[in-house]
Amino acid sequence: MVPERWLVLTVTAPAAGDGGALAAWIADELIALGGTAVEEDGDRLTTYVPAPDDPEAWVRRARERLDANVPGYGLEVTWRWQPNEDWAREWRRGLKPRRVGRRLIVAPSWTRPERGEDDIVVWIDPQMAFGTGEHATTRGVLRLLESAVRPGDRVLDVGTGSGILAIAAAKLGAGVVLGVENDADALLNARENLERNGVADRVLLAEATVDPSFLEQRSGDGFDLIVANVLSSVLVPLLDSFRGALAGARRPGRGARLILGGILTSEAATVIEAARRAGFRLEAEDVEEEWWSGCFVAEGPAAPPAAG
Repeated sequence: MVPERWLVLTVTAPAAGDGGALAAWIADELIALGGTAVEEDGDRLTTYVPAPDDPEAWVRRARERLDANVPGYGLEVTWRWQPNEDWAREWRRGLKPRRVGRRLIVAPSWTRPERGEDDIVVWIDPQMAFGTGEHATTRGVLRLLESAVRPGDRVLDVGTGSGILAIAAAKLGAGVVLGVENDADALLNARENLERNGVADRVLLAEATVDPSFLEQRSGDGFDLIVANVLSSVLVPLLDSFRGALAGARRPGRGARLILGGILTSEAATVIEAARRAGFRLEAEDVEEEWWSGCFVAEGPAAPPAAG
């Protein structure tokens, strides 16, 4: 259900517009607080929250969390109300088709993008304004998908969100895609987007948290490609489990693949080394702004399960 109004929370930090880790850190905290998405404008980061019962108490808790988890930066926190009808009109006006890579175009359904004969349009209508490939890390993973997906692949999309990566994989030729998300509201939006793109027969959705146990249970599904566009702190502990889930790839001779996104360029070397230890070789990488994405090929036998 769409709320009648949104609480608009803005955090101003002098260093947030420098393209570094601080903006990503603050954005993570805003999402954890219940923000639907985060818009960055220079040193200001803004999120939209469905109206809480006690807005002043909610904002006070938000300030306390930010002060505790992002200390030492002198963050300024302000808030205001915005009626939903005004917000909906503004974000629809701001969203436009975006070409990503050679063939992919990400576009809201109310637009009419210019397209060539070989172009693939991924129609995404997010519940809010920031789920249509507007983030550099999403674009990086989409560009890697263009080369990584092979006809008939079985694909796992970890943290599917609006479904954008799962839909792109299906339209690029994947046979079956499993999109996993632990946010029920996001899954509602993803289902709408699957129908909008005509891929609901090939993309399955599951509400779950992807952890070692989940991956072990799905290791027999024969995934040829896993896509995970989440934080590196989540990705690195899962690398061995990703390798195990790819062990049953139907096309082992063609190389089971893993695409990782949501990684800051300053973290890339650490992630590459951790992936090497888990049995992956870096095949391709993409860098935009401060975000790094990589496509890895699984090599050698899967790592044994961790003790305990």
